[in-house]
Amino acid sequence: MESLEDKIRRVIREDVAIVPYDPAWPDIYLAEKAHLLSCLPPELIRRIEHFGSTAVPGLAAKPVVDMLVEVTDLEATKQRIAPVLEDQGYDYFWRPTHGDDGPPFYAWFIKRDPATAVRTHHIHMVEATFTEHWDRLLFRDYLIGHAEVAEEYAALKRQLASTYPNDRVAYTSGKTAFINGITDEARQAARARDH
Repeated sequence: MESLEDKIRRVIREDVAIVPYDPAWPDIYLAEKAHLLSCLPPELIRRIEHFGSTAVPGLAAKPVVDMLVEVTDLEATKQRIAPVLEDQGYDYFWRPTHGDDGPPFYAWFIKRDPATAVRTHHIHMVEATFTEHWDRLLFRDYLIGHAEVAEEYAALKRQLASTYPNDRVAYTSGKTAFINGITDEARQAARARDH
């Protein structure tokens, strides 16, 4: 059986490829949302959101649909949701929000195409209090409303994918400053609208 360390090494070395926007991505998200709602304990699931680049119309992205799922209890998620999805072939990780080993931890799943084993979905399960994760919706919505910023982000992603084609950690780290800066702008704009 594959050790956790081997599993982590395998998934972080998988190809990073940016492709043109696919108008099927929203439907792929909706199908997976329906699947999750049909097979998971309803008392543990709250909202489910499509986020990340595949949620921004017209934006080039890795062809992996990112989903953010609010769960009522992460400990119950480990015990009652992880086994269900692992039995269906999803990779499961109890993942730190920051760095390699720092709390808060959350449940993260990779769904793959059964025929090719290529990633199709990343499913992030967090509680409502995980504001850093929910702030990703601010970033998504800002990109939807600012096409020029979305294009800057696409150019950055293409450059990083070219530089780090088999290093998902470096690719993700290279986006952090841009994402944080835009998320701060989005947060300030939201505050200004609310006052």
